[in-house]
Amino acid sequence: MTPPPRSPGTTFSVVVEDHVMVAHSLPHPAFGPAQGKHGATYDVAATFWRDGLDATGVVLDIGAATAALRAVLADIDYRDLDEHPAFAGLLTTTEVVACHVAEALLAAPALAPHVEDLLRLDVVLRETPRAAAGVSVDLVARRAGGAA
Repeated sequence: MTPPPRSPGTTFSVVVEDHVMVAHSLPHPAFGPAQGKHGATYDVAATFWRDGLDATGVVLDIGAATAALRAVLADIDYRDLDEHPAFAGLLTTTEVVACHVAEALLAAPALAPHVEDLLRLDVVLRETPRAAAGVSVDLVARRAGGAA
Protein backbone atom coordinates (compact mmCIF):
# COMPACT_ATOMS: atom_id res chain seq x y z
CA MET A 1 0.00 0.00 0.00
CA THR A 2 1.06 3.56 -0.60
CA PRO A 3 0.00 6.79 1.08
CA PRO A 4 -2.69 8.84 -0.66
CA PRO A 5 -1.56 11.27 -3.36
CA ARG A 6 -1.18 14.90 -2.39
CA SER A 7 -1.00 18.24 -4.09
CA PRO A 8 2.36 20.02 -4.38
CA GLY A 9 3.03 22.24 -1.40
CA THR A 10 0.91 20.15 0.95
CA THR A 11 2.39 19.36 4.35
CA PHE A 12 0.95 17.14 7.03
CA SER A 13 0.96 17.49 10.79
CA VAL A 14 0.28 15.55 13.94
CA VAL A 15 -0.51 17.36 17.20
CA VAL A 16 -0.16 15.79 20.63
CA GLU A 17 -1.12 17.59 23.82
CA ASP A 18 -0.55 17.28 27.55
CA HIS A 19 -0.18 19.60 30.52
CA VAL A 20 2.39 20.36 33.18
CA MET A 21 2.45 22.24 36.49
CA VAL A 22 5.64 24.02 37.55
CA ALA A 23 6.90 26.59 40.01
CA HIS A 24 9.39 29.29 39.10
CA SER A 25 10.32 32.93 39.47
CA LEU A 26 11.31 35.52 36.89
CA PRO A 27 13.85 37.67 38.76
CA HIS A 28 13.99 40.65 36.41
CA PRO A 29 12.19 43.99 36.78
CA ALA A 30 10.45 43.48 33.43
CA PHE A 31 8.29 40.78 35.03
CA GLY A 32 6.75 42.86 37.82
CA PRO A 33 4.89 40.66 40.29
CA ALA A 34 6.06 37.50 38.50
CA GLN A 35 9.54 38.17 39.87
CA GLY A 36 8.51 36.26 42.99
CA LYS A 37 8.00 32.51 43.19
CA HIS A 38 4.71 31.45 41.61
CA GLY A 39 3.08 28.49 39.97
CA ALA A 40 2.23 28.00 36.33
CA THR A 41 0.06 25.41 34.63
CA TYR A 42 0.73 25.00 30.93
CA ASP A 43 -1.34 23.19 28.34
CA VAL A 44 1.35 21.95 25.97
CA ALA A 45 0.86 21.21 22.27
CA ALA A 46 3.59 19.71 20.11
CA THR A 47 2.99 19.81 16.35
CA PHE A 48 5.15 17.64 14.11
CA TRP A 49 5.24 18.70 10.43
CA ARG A 50 6.22 16.49 7.51
CA ASP A 51 6.32 16.83 3.73
CA GLY A 52 4.35 13.75 2.76
CA LEU A 53 3.41 10.69 4.75
CA ASP A 54 5.38 7.57 5.57
CA ALA A 55 4.66 4.16 4.04
CA THR A 56 1.87 3.58 6.55
CA GLY A 57 0.17 6.88 5.71
CA VAL A 58 1.08 8.83 8.84
CA VAL A 59 3.37 11.70 9.83
CA LEU A 60 4.76 9.68 12.74
CA ASP A 61 3.61 7.23 15.38
CA ILE A 62 1.12 9.30 17.39
CA GLY A 63 1.43 6.93 20.34
CA ALA A 64 5.21 7.39 20.42
CA ALA A 65 4.79 11.16 20.18
CA THR A 66 2.25 11.18 23.01
CA ALA A 67 4.49 9.05 25.23
CA ALA A 68 7.55 11.17 24.41
CA LEU A 69 5.74 14.38 25.32
CA ARG A 70 4.57 12.86 28.63
CA ALA A 71 8.14 11.72 29.41
CA VAL A 72 9.58 15.15 28.64
CA LEU A 73 6.97 16.90 30.77
CA ALA A 74 7.33 14.37 33.62
CA ASP A 75 10.87 15.65 34.11
CA ILE A 76 9.57 19.14 34.99
CA ASP A 77 6.06 18.36 36.27
CA TYR A 78 5.53 19.58 39.86
CA ARG A 79 9.13 20.83 39.89
CA ASP A 80 10.63 24.20 40.73
CA LEU A 81 12.31 25.26 37.50
CA ASP A 82 14.59 27.60 39.44
CA GLU A 83 16.19 24.45 40.88
CA HIS A 84 16.15 22.30 37.71
CA PRO A 85 19.62 21.89 36.14
CA ALA A 86 18.29 22.34 32.58
CA PHE A 87 17.34 25.93 33.42
CA ALA A 88 20.45 26.95 35.39
CA GLY A 89 21.21 30.61 34.71
CA LEU A 90 18.10 31.10 32.57
CA LEU A 91 14.95 33.14 33.06
CA THR A 92 12.28 30.48 32.80
CA THR A 93 9.92 32.40 30.54
CA THR A 94 7.26 30.44 28.73
CA GLU A 95 9.32 30.71 25.56
CA VAL A 96 12.39 29.23 27.29
CA VAL A 97 10.34 26.35 28.70
CA ALA A 98 8.85 25.73 25.22
CA CYS A 99 12.36 25.57 23.76
CA HIS A 100 13.41 23.07 26.44
CA VAL A 101 10.40 20.87 25.62
CA ALA A 102 11.10 21.04 21.87
CA GLU A 103 14.76 20.11 22.23
CA ALA A 104 13.94 17.27 24.62
CA LEU A 105 11.33 15.92 22.18
CA LEU A 106 13.83 16.00 19.32
CA ALA A 107 16.26 14.02 21.48
CA ALA A 108 13.65 11.50 22.67
CA PRO A 109 14.68 7.95 21.71
CA ALA A 110 11.09 6.98 20.83
CA LEU A 111 11.00 9.71 18.18
CA ALA A 112 14.49 9.10 16.75
CA PRO A 113 13.21 7.06 13.77
CA HIS A 114 10.97 9.98 12.72
CA VAL A 115 13.02 13.13 13.33
CA GLU A 116 15.00 12.92 10.09
CA ASP A 117 11.76 13.04 8.06
CA LEU A 118 10.25 16.03 9.85
CA LEU A 119 10.21 19.55 8.44
CA ARG A 120 9.43 21.39 11.64
CA LEU A 121 8.44 20.98 15.25
CA ASP A 122 6.24 23.58 16.93
CA VAL A 123 5.77 23.59 20.69
CA VAL A 124 3.19 25.93 22.25
CA LEU A 125 2.61 26.39 25.97
CA ARG A 126 -0.77 27.90 26.74
CA GLU A 127 -0.90 29.75 30.06
CA THR A 128 -4.53 30.87 29.81
CA PRO A 129 -7.26 30.54 27.20
CA ARG A 130 -6.05 33.87 25.79
CA ALA A 131 -2.26 33.73 26.23
CA ALA A 132 0.34 31.35 24.84
CA ALA A 133 3.96 31.33 23.75
CA GLY A 134 6.04 28.84 21.87
CA VAL A 135 8.87 27.95 19.58
CA SER A 136 9.15 26.63 16.04
CA VAL A 137 12.21 24.54 15.19
CA ASP A 138 13.02 24.51 11.46
CA LEU A 139 14.56 21.07 11.10
CA VAL A 140 15.40 21.49 7.42
CA ALA A 141 17.53 24.55 8.22
CA ARG A 142 19.05 22.77 11.21
CA ARG A 143 20.08 19.77 9.09
CA ALA A 144 21.58 22.17 6.55
CA GLY A 145 23.57 23.80 9.34
CA GLY A 146 21.59 27.05 9.22
CA ALA A 147 19.93 26.95 12.63
CA ALA A 148 21.02 25.75 16.01
